[in-house]
Amino acid sequence: MIRIVIAEDQGMLLGALSSLISMEEDMEVAGLAKNGEEAVRLVHELKPDICIMDIEMPVKTGLDAAEELKGKTDCKIIILTTFARPGYFERARKAGVRGYLLKDSPIEELVNAIRMIMDGRRIYAPELVDIVYEEESENPLTERESQVLELVAEGKTTKEIAEELYLSTGTVRNYISKILDKLGVGNRIEAISRFKEKGWNK
Repeated sequence: MIRIVIAEDQGMLLGALSSLISMEEDMEVAGLAKNGEEAVRLVHELKPDICIMDIEMPVKTGLDAAEELKGKTDCKIIILTTFARPGYFERARKAGVRGYLLKDSPIEELVNAIRMIMDGRRIYAPELVDIVYEEESENPLTERESQVLELVAEGKTTKEIAEELYLSTGTVRNYISKILDKLGVGNRIEAISRFKEKGWNK
């Protein structure tokens, strides 16, 4: 019997997935979570074979949870999401996720993927593999620019970043201006979001 934990913040979808998977003779749903933090706790407590997770959940995202679980459990992670974004896919792969499927896939695809992943295979939605090959996913920022942006993401002010990196505040402002330009965004929040989405902060 394949024991499964499902993490999904939309209650109706969580219930539907649980019911559909429970209909399979070789599968049982051992636990349900509404966010990434609950998913991590259930994986440690219940030791399931598979954990199916959405990405965008409150408290902790599915990708954050997958990164936290990497190397600490034998549970195989499947990301089930509406987001076919190359950055998310890249982060998922680095986190050791064994499957990455889109929510509009038929339930048969999901249950077949579960069985194949239990047999040691990795299953990624074909749309994602195509996107990754089409899109250049190299970080355009220099090491120093990445460092500045990571400090911005930690909530540090221009002055605090300048002190930490032994730079003038003017230099830090120049770096931030270059970062926004290179990432094609309008403000610091968008820059942080794009940087994380692309998986360049790892």
